[in-house]
Amino acid sequence: MNSIDDLIVEFDKVLRSIVGVTPMRRPMPEPLEAFKLELSVDEKKHSAGLMRINHVGEVCAQALYQSQKLHAKSDALKEKLTHAAIEEEDHLAWCERRLAQLDSQPSLLNPLWYAGSFLLGSVAGLAGDKVSLGFVAETEKQVEHHLDEHLNDLPSNDIISRAIVAQMRADEIEHGKMAIREGGVKLPQAIQSMMKMMAKAMTFTAYRI
Repeated sequence: MNSIDDLIVEFDKVLRSIVGVTPMRRPMPEPLEAFKLELSVDEKKHSAGLMRINHVGEVCAQALYQSQKLHAKSDALKEKLTHAAIEEEDHLAWCERRLAQLDSQPSLLNPLWYAGSFLLGSVAGLAGDKVSLGFVAETEKQVEHHLDEHLNDLPSNDIISRAIVAQMRADEIEHGKMAIREGGVKLPQAIQSMMKMMAKAMTFTAYRI
């Protein structure tokens, strides 16, 4: 594809991420026994809040990978970031579908989350491939931590949401390992702390809006 085709494809991904019409390449984890269980009104509301947080995280992941891919110096890194972004698209689609099943919707602030993450990814990408990969590794480590918290916090009978989160966690761990394997450097503690503070602000807001 030429540069115009690339631009159209990337712009289409932006719209799909924000609007919520993401293609699903892998089937959503839906254990059959889950359909025998019903959630109370409060359980559905809580699960929806947690899955909305996860959906926002995947919107941010799309923005981060797209911006970092834009500034990547090597074709090999661009290819690996593209592969990771494709798996993250599945996560995005699964969260969209689960939110609909829970009679809820994605965050109304998704355009803001996307723009902020694209800016962060660009800064990391401009700092060089090793820093960019280090940013991926630290991001995935923090995502893994918050997914662990969700697995503990989701209602025990919300088997579908739990299955989605578990598969997302497994994929995120692999993305983090890839970043370290490819030479990602450890980020300064101050940057790690800043990322955690930003993540807390996002989760607090996304749960509610």
